[in-house]
Amino acid sequence: MKATIVTIGDEILIGQVTDTNSGYIAKALEKIGVSVHEMISVSDDRQHILDTFSKLQDTVDFVIITGGLGPTKDDITKKTFCDYFDDTLISDPKVLDHIVELFKKFSDRPLQQVNIDQALVPSKATVLFNRFGSAPGMWVKKNNTVFMSLPGVPFEMKGIVDYEIIPKIVAEYKRPYIIHKTILTYGMGESLLAEKIEDWENNLPDFIKLAYLPSPGKVRLRLSARGEDQSVLEKAIEENVESLTQIIGDIIVGFDDAETLEVVLGRLLTHQNKTLATAESCTGGKIAQIITSIPGSSKYFKGSVVAYAKEVKIDVLGVAPETIQKHTVVSAEVAQEMAANVRKLLKTHYGIGVTGNAGPTTDDTDKSAGIVYIALATPNGVISERFDFGQPREKVIDRAVNKSLEMLQKEILKRQ
Repeated sequence: MKATIVTIGDEILIGQVTDTNSGYIAKALEKIGVSVHEMISVSDDRQHILDTFSKLQDTVDFVIITGGLGPTKDDITKKTFCDYFDDTLISDPKVLDHIVELFKKFSDRPLQQVNIDQALVPSKATVLFNRFGSAPGMWVKKNNTVFMSLPGVPFEMKGIVDYEIIPKIVAEYKRPYIIHKTILTYGMGESLLAEKIEDWENNLPDFIKLAYLPSPGKVRLRLSARGEDQSVLEKAIEENVESLTQIIGDIIVGFDDAETLEVVLGRLLTHQNKTLATAESCTGGKIAQIITSIPGSSKYFKGSVVAYAKEVKIDVLGVAPETIQKHTVVSAEVAQEMAANVRKLLKTHYGIGVTGNAGPTTDDTDKSAGIVYIALATPNGVISERFDFGQPREKVIDRAVNKSLEMLQKEILKRQ
């Protein structure tokens, strides 16, 4: 089964708002065997929306629309639905009761007509209950295509997808099984990795597809199996992942999208009852941000010093002025002192120190843009490495973050 996702809103087309709804919907549909055929963004224009509906009619099984539902005059989706399905709006009593209840709970102002009008839905539509907001979703089938309309507010959209759309599709439609398995690798580029696993890839069954998903410092390998027998798919995925592990097991750090390196590190640190602190210059606190994005990270992460200025390196972290004078702030020696001193300062088992030139300027150093030094302080001493991450600036920062976590992970695994 195939679906197309349509986002409505000029704010998306001019880049004012980033479309995150499509990704969420696509993941939810894939899990139940519905493949997303394409994603489209259209303007807040009645004719543009109607033309899009006509183009998609009978070409896909589902069209999921987000945006254009709400109390303001520029929210035109419901009226456009009526135009396309030759329908009229009627008030849904359950939706109206829900809106009234929401206002009693969360608003001290009287209900306005624009709010009451949100209970209007096309008479041919099945209402998709919005438990987190006032604008209901709509489900209308025409010929061989189901059109679904959802509010654009992300948490409202997610509620309707999770509690209304997915259960309804599962109950009413027979779908193929789609199984994904993601293998997370660190420390090897995409081209070298592809060369190393070429024979393995060539021997994959026809019903298993491999996708390379590279980003700075890491490559995700996603296996996707599609078929009618779930047990056959699961067994084939398991067998091929096992054979892949025998080839590149040294660079595999986790599995599935949730198994990022920061998740793996958190599990390792928690299991060993170890703690971590960071001292960051060119990464500007991004290592700490990545680590603390994981729930429960307070068990193993003590804190960070963002020592962007030379004075902070000296006054807060205690880096010796003569070290900076002799080697400049971008040096292995400074990174090592940063790592060792933040470990002592925050009383942790491990300390990471990062200093470098993210670019495009090089400030008061003799190192070119892209040069980064990363140091790791452990109970057994301090190690450091020099990297040339090139440009642009964003790439340097992202790769420095990833390489810092990779170095820590390798050091922890040595101690197991």
